[in-house]
Amino acid sequence: RPCFPAGCAAPYGSMAATGAAAALVQYVVLRGDLGRPPRSWPLGAVVAQGCHAALAAAHAHRQHPDTRAYLEMGGAMRTVVLEAPDEAALTALAETLKQNSIDHEVWTEQPENTATCLALRPYPKDQVHQHLKKFKLLK
Repeated sequence: RPCFPAGCAAPYGSMAATGAAAALVQYVVLRGDLGRPPRSWPLGAVVAQGCHAALAAAHAHRQHPDTRAYLEMGGAMRTVVLEAPDEAALTALAETLKQNSIDHEVWTEQPENTATCLALRPYPKDQVHQHLKKFKLLK
């Protein structure tokens, strides 16, 4: 069992036992057009965008109890990867999330200054799903 320094949140084992931690999910929304012509990014480059966004969101919100509980889940973490058709759809989603006070991070690839992906911090699915239901799973 991990040891927590003074002032940190208590372990989340009791949450997992009640199912609260198991309901946490991190949503990652990647631009689908990056992997298709005319851009045709390599698969690894597209996957890296999702990794960057997910880590940025987890880091930015690392003190939030849901993020801490999610990270403590180890191999039981649940991540859902969705597809935004293009940059405009990704930008519109980011604005919707901002308007609804949903914590997220947009990953912008440099030096191109192109928004490629966004990730929410881990949330209970029922708190955020309504904002994401129009996006399909990335294929």
